Amino acid sequence: MKAATDKLSPPGPVRLALELRAPVEAAATLALWPWLRQAPRGDGHSVLVLPGLAATDASTRLLRHYLRAQGWAPHAWGQGRNLGPRPGVLEACVSQLRRLHSESGRRVSLVGWSLGGIYARELAKRVPQAVRQVVSLGSPVGSPAGGRGHASNARRIYEWVSGPRAYAPELMARLNEPVPVPCTSIYSRSDGIVDWRASLQPTGPAAQNIRVPGSHNRMGANPVVLRLLAERLSQPEEAWQAHKGWSLCKVS
Repeated sequence: MKAATDKLSPPGPVRLALELRAPVEAAATLALWPWLRQAPRGDGHSVLVLPGLAATDASTRLLRHYLRAQGWAPHAWGQGRNLGPRPGVLEACVSQLRRLHSESGRRVSLVGWSLGGIYARELAKRVPQAVRQVVSLGSPVGSPAGGRGHASNARRIYEWVSGPRAYAPELMARLNEPVPVPCTSIYSRSDGIVDWRASLQPTGPAAQNIRVPGSHNRMGANPVVLRLLAERLSQPEEAWQAHKGWSLCKVS
């Protein structure tokens, strides 16, 4: 499958307004906690969780709490607010990834929300021997140079906080390189921040796109996403399999 790249544009006002449902999704997660706890259990391996643009580790607290309850060892990124690819950010992530890998002796799974998903993919390219798999949530995983960077309602914020590094040529050149580990892109067609087509990666034996219902701003607190994360992270390290699909998830 070839990812869609033509005529991408920021989601319109209707989808943007639908982002107001985000608190309802968070409340649904709490109401559905017993159902979430029935998901596959973890094997204790480390999971590094990366927040989205302008967000902090507080935004991923519920996600990490759930993963811990299910038996994984989740870790926050620990760099404060995500203000784009400033000098030293990815380097600090690489150091943390290497440390988690060294301390546990096991490969680390990477979960990135929005911009955090782009970071996760880049980390997997830099240190593939330390990464078990990558899962991105609502991330524009294609190259902004190819038009995808302009398919977001957060574009201006990204450019403002990132400064001259927003579209640094050396960064843009790497974005379309394939991720050398199993990689899942979770997206929503009703995403009000990122054009959902920008979240479609080319699929293959170890690369899959999965569509879920929900908003962008609460994707990391969406009960369907959390249950799906548990299913993805429970895949055996050397025997990753694509998601087969169930009622609330569509494979595309």
